[in-house]
Amino acid sequence: MTDALPSPSLLAPADMTLDELRPLLVEAMLKHVPFDGWSDKAAEAAGADLGLPAGRARLVFPDGAADMVGTYIDFADARMEAALAALDLPARKIRDRITLAVRTRLEQAAFEREAVRRALGVLGQPQNLGRSARTLWRTADAMWRAAGDTATDYNHYSKRLILGGVYASTLLIWLDDESEGLADTWSFLDRRIGDVMRFEKTKAQWLGGGDHMPSLSRFLGRLRYPAV
Repeated sequence: MTDALPSPSLLAPADMTLDELRPLLVEAMLKHVPFDGWSDKAAEAAGADLGLPAGRARLVFPDGAADMVGTYIDFADARMEAALAALDLPARKIRDRITLAVRTRLEQAAFEREAVRRALGVLGQPQNLGRSARTLWRTADAMWRAAGDTATDYNHYSKRLILGGVYASTLLIWLDDESEGLADTWSFLDRRIGDVMRFEKTKAQWLGGGDHMPSLSRFLGRLRYPAV
């Protein structure tokens, strides 16, 4: 019987596969990105910190800056999920769970603001807009899943679209917030979450009145047969 492979976390960076290296290298890049951007230069510097040859560090991100940023966002999502999993979220109200998810995501990036700013610059390029939308969706999905959401109908999609908008707008406030304790950011977030809760309440009331909801089939039938 052969010995089991060691856990990636126990492997030296030089012995890891490229996929195993991705989160480790992107984390090591964070102190270099403010100076070198999301670039091969930053990857090589981070690789040197980990004892990797420059050529191997470049291979980790075959799609360049967009690949680096995507990996960073996945890393940040996983970090947030781990922190939220350690909390007793089910005991909290849903509003508090979502607020905590957004706050945790931003608080964990407290010393990474310039890296986040530069990441938004990369994602804002025309060729990366599709990737930008996908990463925002994944972040919102991670937040809702951490909050215990199990919706599978259209609510699954509407919740993530709305939360994605809340997170994106709060992120922009956070980037330039110089208020004490980030008071401006958290106040903005509370207002946006309040808007969402009011919308969800109104939506539930509207959907709850099933007898008064318009019938799509009846409407289409009338378009086809006006006399019906």
